[in-house]
Amino acid sequence: MPKPNDLSRSPVALDQDSTLIAVIEMSQSSWLLAAMVPGLARDPLKKLLPDPEALLAQLHRWRNEAEVAGGAITRLAVAYEAGRDGFWLARWLRARGIEVYVIHPSSIPVPRTHRRAKSDRLDTKLLGRAFLGWLRGEPEHCSMAPIPTLAEEDARRPCRERQSLVRERTRIVNRLKAALARLGIRGFNPARIKASEQLESLRTPEGLALPPNTRAELRRDMARLRLIKQQITEIEAERRQRLQTAQADRLSEMLRVLARVYGLGLETAELLVHEIFSRMLRDRWAVARYGGLTGAPDESGKRRREKGLARAGNLRVRNAMIQFAWRFLRFQKDAALAQWFRQRTEAIQGDRSGLRKTLIVALARKLLIALWRLVTTGEVPQGFVLRPAA
Repeated sequence: MPKPNDLSRSPVALDQDSTLIAVIEMSQSSWLLAAMVPGLARDPLKKLLPDPEALLAQLHRWRNEAEVAGGAITRLAVAYEAGRDGFWLARWLRARGIEVYVIHPSSIPVPRTHRRAKSDRLDTKLLGRAFLGWLRGEPEHCSMAPIPTLAEEDARRPCRERQSLVRERTRIVNRLKAALARLGIRGFNPARIKASEQLESLRTPEGLALPPNTRAELRRDMARLRLIKQQITEIEAERRQRLQTAQADRLSEMLRVLARVYGLGLETAELLVHEIFSRMLRDRWAVARYGGLTGAPDESGKRRREKGLARAGNLRVRNAMIQFAWRFLRFQKDAALAQWFRQRTEAIQGDRSGLRKTLIVALARKLLIALWRLVTTGEVPQGFVLRPAA
């Protein structure tokens, strides 16, 4: 029985005699298009400029050649790896009646020899073999990424932009502190609002003023810091306004439900909605895998060990959930999951720092599944404290 968002195999049975199969190896300067065309003795290969119109014309040209050779093409399937170009080409081709798939690059098996030949032509062969096996319904060949709409992609931008700005803010503050520490100045907070005005009165341990070049550098960094803080404030204000004026759709309802959970801020709630809960994941195992919170066992013969997190999922979701797990223990002390964590950690005597770090990942995984059930089925986890509905 097919499951929601089950992209592990093709939903349509493959008739290879009537299907033109093509893969694209994409780069910034050129596209290499390879195909398996029924009726042709060769597997054609064509290098193109990054032009979708030329790509579409080449696909139609090969279909015409197959029909001239006596083949009846009823299906045209195209695939390429997810990368810098994103999903715009898939949406563009689908709008013109082409069946398109986007492959997860890490799901394609490659030779494990230390040194192997690497070229675009060989990469298209690997892509073609993996895509053909996927179309046949054979497991473990490759996995496909769901193709989002333009609106879904755009909805993720505010959270991702804010994360980039926060990282840039931290980098600038650390650089300012390092520049001051190099002169022996400690205890001065360069992130304060009036920090640039206090540079003139700042003195080194020798009683000297800041050197002119260093002072000018600090002023420029502080100006960048003020701009970044202003942009972060604008993004947060726009988010609150969007939530107040949003129409009653599925994603806005998810966001409102998550915002009611004590300890879960609006930033984390929006990130979870647009990064993972907007996807039609089929079960709790898929949720944990996409969240990057599953283990990586290493078992061979008598050897049994755990290598830690697989780190194969969404980095943003993983970081947000681990941070939320620590906040959860503070704001939801009476919840069943918080009690489970305390019972596990208190049962072990001695140094429990390593155990706490291991169990906090397990708690983050359980919380992610619990929040997924909350927004999809309305099931409130045991002991969760929710704010009153607005």
